[in-house]
Amino acid sequence: MNNISMRFGAKVLFDEVSLRVAGKDRVSLVGSNGAGKSTMLKVIAGLIKPDEGEVAVSKHTTVGYLPQEGIEYTGKTLYEEVYSSAGDINAIQEEMRQIEKEMEEFQDTMSDEFMDLINEYGELQERFQMLDGFKIKSKIEKILIGLGFGEKDFDRETSEFSGGWQMRISLAKLLLNNPSILLLDEPTNHLDIESLIWVENYLKAYQGAIVMVSHDRSFLDNITERTVEISLGNVTEYSGNYSFYKREREVRKELLENQFNNQQSYLKQQEKFIERFRYKATKSRQVQSRIKLLDKIDLVELEDEEATVNFNFPPATHSGKISLEISELTKSYDGTFNVLENIDLIIPRGEKIAFVGVNGAGKSTLMRIIAGIEKYEGEVKLGHLAEIKFYAQNQAEELDSAKTVLQTMEEAARGDIIKNLRSILGSFLFRGDDVFKKVGVLSGGEKSRLALAKMLIEPSNFLVFDEPTNHLDMKSKEVLMNALQKYEGTVVIVSHDREFIDGIVDKVIEVKNKKIRTYFGNATDYLKAKDDELKKVNSDLRKKTVTESKENIVKTVNPPEPKEQKKTKKDINKIIMPIKNRINELERNALEFEAKIKEKETIMSKDEFYKGGYNVVEFTNDYNSLKEKLKNVYSLWEQETEKLNSLSQ
Repeated sequence: MNNISMRFGAKVLFDEVSLRVAGKDRVSLVGSNGAGKSTMLKVIAGLIKPDEGEVAVSKHTTVGYLPQEGIEYTGKTLYEEVYSSAGDINAIQEEMRQIEKEMEEFQDTMSDEFMDLINEYGELQERFQMLDGFKIKSKIEKILIGLGFGEKDFDRETSEFSGGWQMRISLAKLLLNNPSILLLDEPTNHLDIESLIWVENYLKAYQGAIVMVSHDRSFLDNITERTVEISLGNVTEYSGNYSFYKREREVRKELLENQFNNQQSYLKQQEKFIERFRYKATKSRQVQSRIKLLDKIDLVELEDEEATVNFNFPPATHSGKISLEISELTKSYDGTFNVLENIDLIIPRGEKIAFVGVNGAGKSTLMRIIAGIEKYEGEVKLGHLAEIKFYAQNQAEELDSAKTVLQTMEEAARGDIIKNLRSILGSFLFRGDDVFKKVGVLSGGEKSRLALAKMLIEPSNFLVFDEPTNHLDMKSKEVLMNALQKYEGTVVIVSHDREFIDGIVDKVIEVKNKKIRTYFGNATDYLKAKDDELKKVNSDLRKKTVTESKENIVKTVNPPEPKEQKKTKKDINKIIMPIKNRINELERNALEFEAKIKEKETIMSKDEFYKGGYNVVEFTNDYNSLKEKLKNVYSLWEQETEKLNSLSQ
């Protein structure tokens, strides 16, 4: 971007801004709401033309852009829609099909025309192979499964998927298209934790450049290596991730404030001299000299700091020691498919819990059951005087479109909090005249923020949130997190934002395979526990393999008496042997996968791996696929081993 300038009315968004992105750059755009982050992505993508300046893209560079929202696909199956973004592979395959049809119509297969078609077909096949066209099916499947789609979804019409899944389809198409530069505007908004981690790992290995806007600090820290702050129409670059930027910004801010104060002191001295001697003839030359000097000085500007909002919830109303008790809860759809089975859960007063799990596992369903808006089988008992307030994405639909933003808040406010409504609205990005806008003209994100702010000022003692941070910037998220930390009532949250969860919860409940499992600690503790579990299964599997190998040697050297062997053989073959055979097979599979993974890790550790000798993205995808297969083998081995142990007792 060379000297880009843009204005919206009287507001200067960019003032001769320049930015360079190349190679495998990992850049995050940061700044206050309305600073121009999303606009800059659109300028780079060529969707918006600047008032001045130009965006220069090198000859072979391709650009892929993921907007925050507003994408909707129809008319194709999920697989077909993603495949359509395969670019050159798709075009080559279509050309090959056309040539195949032409070849079928030829009678004389020895003619020059037919041989020309054969040669052209061969060239296309060679290009198709160079682009890994024969692996396109497996690549699409890896991306879709990594983003949380199941194999049963591949043949579903895209129109059947909700807005969040539509955005995942768009992300899948981008990743398959493999552009030179990925432009991502809030890519984590519609992901669960497992899909988010998959995307994070995929982007770490991505061979092109990435420029992104995100409110997920952990995501930015784990991927980006360069931070570009947009402020007052200018950009300032920091050579590190978001955490580095926050630290360095404080240092630069202090230096800038010192420069500003020194400059202001100097200006006052000069102005005082000018005023004092302005009309004295003997000093006129000095006065004029100083006036000219002041005109040439570049003034140091300070960014207007947004007032820090210390928002506190209304005091939690009194309730019993238990906020909620669930017994033998089962939830099914159409009376056939169970989403949840025999769930038992007790939530004490004051506990702060996060529900995690893949999309479709039943988190949101369980939240709606807790909130009392979903039917179920079993027993859900609300505690004595427990009063639930529930925030969901569709909460915005219940707002009165005829009222203004401020009227909506005033309607819900009680007591002293009424005095602070403008400040609270400011913390949720409604500033200045925004508070007088009618709800009916607000965007989807603005309505969601208003619904959240309205819910938070209403007295309660049990807060239930479904993805509350999706439409919040960093500062708004921090305000909400700080308020929830001090809140004395019960809190249950579904969120993919690890930093947000880490700052609030002391317990994580995983929803998986129709059941729930409790982990003590925050999101980071939960992810570490899951990793430790995987390592333990791996270790146990290796130990068991060694032990059984020794036992087999002993049995070979000292075989049992024929009579006793004959006596137990029937029972073993009937019940235990099939399970043992399955365990042995899984162990062999695990050893094979471990060997392949080790082989790939050896290759990946060498410098030449990144110097063009390998297709790094495809190689890394294969590596991740092997790890996923090994994880599945461990899981199956654990199940079969438990079966065997229960039969042996």
